[in-house]
Amino acid sequence: MTTQPSPFDPLTIGPLTLRNRFIKSGANEAMSLQGRPTKALVQHHRTLAEGGIGMTTVAYMAVAPEGRTLANQIWMNPEYLPDLQALTRAVHNSGAAISAQITHGGSFVTGLKVKGRLISASSGFNPAGSLKGNFLQRAMNEGDMTCVIDQFVAAAQLARDSGFDAVELHMGHGYLLNQFLSPLNNKRKDAYGGSAENRVRFPARVLAAVKAAVGDTTAVLAKINVADGVSKGAKVEDAIVTARALEAAGADMLVLSGGRNVESTWFMFGSRMNREEVSKILKQQGERLAAFAMKAAASSEPDITFKEMYFLDYSRKIRAAVNLPLAYLGGVKSLANAEQAMSEGFNAIVLARALLHDPDLVNKLRSGEMTESGCDNCNGCVAYIYHPAGTRCVWKPPNDLALNQVFASAE
Repeated sequence: MTTQPSPFDPLTIGPLTLRNRFIKSGANEAMSLQGRPTKALVQHHRTLAEGGIGMTTVAYMAVAPEGRTLANQIWMNPEYLPDLQALTRAVHNSGAAISAQITHGGSFVTGLKVKGRLISASSGFNPAGSLKGNFLQRAMNEGDMTCVIDQFVAAAQLARDSGFDAVELHMGHGYLLNQFLSPLNNKRKDAYGGSAENRVRFPARVLAAVKAAVGDTTAVLAKINVADGVSKGAKVEDAIVTARALEAAGADMLVLSGGRNVESTWFMFGSRMNREEVSKILKQQGERLAAFAMKAAASSEPDITFKEMYFLDYSRKIRAAVNLPLAYLGGVKSLANAEQAMSEGFNAIVLARALLHDPDLVNKLRSGEMTESGCDNCNGCVAYIYHPAGTRCVWKPPNDLALNQVFASAE
């Protein structure tokens, strides 16, 4: 008889073994400067490691400068190696593993103007980029695909050399690889468009190349959508096709997320976006047009109430379809939730908001000091990806702005 693992048991993912099964989700920290990690980012992930998680994920590390969605986001430049090493060293010294979420925005570039048309699965008008003048996008050709694959491989190799234990290829939420997976973006008529099997071809090529380059020393993960959450988007049946293709391409684990940054943030977070808080922060930064757009978007969101384990029904279907390790994400608020995920056959538990609210949550769950998070899922923390001090729980003291003005490797 197989014994159900505890969330506190070690977990092996490819060449990597975690001390437990709690993973901090990749969620934009806004703690980088001119593409480089800052002291604030080091402190943020060190604190999470000290709080007991098995692995923390550094969010949105672009594989190319034009792949950033926001101007200061990290991009994987070899010149930034000392800053990246300072970050991984701090996490390792506190006992946790660290993953680099590597990605490319494609046409979803909302915070900086990029010269020329942005790349995507298909060509046409680009609503997401229009706020910064990125009005048009062009369909990638084979040369573009080869270039992007090379960029992902180089980013993964830099992550490995910087001390990261894993790389997570972001294939969800509307970024470039998701623009191939989702019928909301992919209108191609060639071998990379149409059926779900065709739409996953390019993302699977990227993962296979990364796996071949670093897989002997570095765990290779992918974050995918269980569904896009809107009527014309990808469904869970598409996600099953994606999961099977990525398993065949060599993924060590899949992180199961959902939703899109523009069309269905409510689905992503299991509750309405805190548009008022986002609008307030954007106005403070002089981004009045973006603030107006955020408020306007609120009118189309369904009025839903947060519920725990909100992606479980979708994720169960993917669990039944593949054999590789899967990480459950979506509405984990308590030890009971984590144990349920284990009982359902998931291998890891991924959290973001609960750990922003209390970075010591895992230690407190282990000791019995707490049985559930105090996070109220107000989503105010999301607004602070636009704040110069970085993301934070709005019910906690503000971040130290000065730490976000100093590069990670500065003495």
